[in-house]
Amino acid sequence: MPAGRPSEYEPGYVRQAEKLCELGATDKEIADFFEVDVRTIYRWKNENPEFCQSIKVGKDVADERVERSLYQRAIGYEQDEVKIFMPASAAEPVYAPFTARIAPDTTAAIFWLKYRRAKEWRDKQEIENKHDISDPLKQLFEEINSGRG
Repeated sequence: MPAGRPSEYEPGYVRQAEKLCELGATDKEIADFFEVDVRTIYRWKNENPEFCQSIKVGKDVADERVERSLYQRAIGYEQDEVKIFMPASAAEPVYAPFTARIAPDTTAAIFWLKYRRAKEWRDKQEIENKHDISDPLKQLFEEINSGRG
């Protein structure tokens, strides 16, 4: 039997870790949930492929949700809302449903384009230099050397 404390890992942690990650939990937050050190989470991921995979899958779900939200912010969207009024003479509040139109967010659009269309939108532009300076230098050296001959 190996030395040290027995692992606290349980197979049921696989689904719990995936759900936590779907909700946006970090490895540190998963460790806090299971009441272990974050290094234990790293060890569990190394020793238990299904645990590691569940964390990756859960984080992918959360990342995709953020990506969809960023996209919606970039293009604008509509959402159903309700305004609540309490007229002076009314016994109960009045509920007025309406559709709110959220304008596109320029910052979200720029962020999206910088990553999705990096060649066209990134801040740093790469310029290719097609000039070959080796030939003119070679010719200059040849001229200098032939004059000394």
